[in-house]
Amino acid sequence: MALWDLLVTNVHLATMVDGYGELRDGAIAVKDGRIAWLGAAADADRAQAADVRDGAGCWLTPGLIDCHSHIVHAGNRSDEFEARLNGATYEDIARAGGGIMSTVRATRQASDDELLAQSLPRVRSLLAEGVTTLEIKSGYGLSLESEAKMLRVARRIGKELPVNVATTFLGAHALPPEFAGRADDYVAEVCNMIAPLAEQGLADAVDAFCERIGFSREQTEKVFQAAARHGLPVKLHAEQLSDQQGAQLVAQCGGLSADHLEHLTQEGIDAMAKAGTVAVLLPGAYYFLRDTTPPPVAALRAAGVPMAVATDNNPGTSPMASLLLALNMVCTLWRLTPLEALAGATVHAARALGRQDDIGTLEVGKRADFALWNIARPADLSYAFGFNPCRGVIFGGRFV
Repeated sequence: MALWDLLVTNVHLATMVDGYGELRDGAIAVKDGRIAWLGAAADADRAQAADVRDGAGCWLTPGLIDCHSHIVHAGNRSDEFEARLNGATYEDIARAGGGIMSTVRATRQASDDELLAQSLPRVRSLLAEGVTTLEIKSGYGLSLESEAKMLRVARRIGKELPVNVATTFLGAHALPPEFAGRADDYVAEVCNMIAPLAEQGLADAVDAFCERIGFSREQTEKVFQAAARHGLPVKLHAEQLSDQQGAQLVAQCGGLSADHLEHLTQEGIDAMAKAGTVAVLLPGAYYFLRDTTPPPVAALRAAGVPMAVATDNNPGTSPMASLLLALNMVCTLWRLTPLEALAGATVHAARALGRQDDIGTLEVGKRADFALWNIARPADLSYAFGFNPCRGVIFGGRFV
């Protein structure tokens, strides 16, 4: 019996351990869907492998991780895109019944199969760029039935396509019309939704939108307390449009991540650094909303807060299905280095999902999820845009 199921040789490895962790002229071996060995190609024992593949001199990285997406949704909001270009603000649109509620109406009306059919093309675009793990949030149902539907569809995506799916319950995303003027009552309803979703295994984490047009810090804390009662980790849409001290709250609750962060203060940064909470940067929304207040990247870097990068794929503020474009954008717009950008879509993105022990780096024992790239050096992944150099993907130790 072969010692290894698969051996990939003639590759340059970017392990993402201690920087890029470059190992040129390397090889990597897989057994039972896990990394069994990696090292210099000259040291690889081909006779030990049931299947030996030539990597054609490509670079091999961990599979990319998109750690923040709303990719399961129905409908289209290009009308709001046009309205913003004619002077309306995001808050204007939301208060007029558009924004998130527009997508809520379309998503509630869609069946499971219709919702899946609309979502799969967006997911496939990410997978073509080497993404092997994808976080998918609910938040466009805003009722137990519709939120569960979204999370069921997210689970189905992970069964139908070669991708690990992490699901996040985002019931506290917006106030549904049936609860107009009764935000506290809806927050109580959200808290009650957590138990059945957890019991059905539909949610891996709980999120909320802590913002003036979303939910207050106090309301968000109630949702987090309910999540804790059911053993679910938390994360937060924080400080996107204003400073609501959400970063401090999620850090105090031991949260996985605080996301967006354009209006993050030093107090929030200090709290995140102390708690080990990841900052998830979402340049698609910043770009699409024509924001002019960048997140405090230099201060985050100085405090040692790990920075992840994600697409925030959603219909209203970031209809972007390219994680490679997000890598370029964080470098170009916010001056991350190419190393920081790639780490943001691998090792730090894994941490933002609480899965750093399983994915995000090339290390023995971790999942054998890899992407092969026809590039000269790892920095090329954030350098070019509108071009996909992905030559292949290995998911769970198998070429797909």
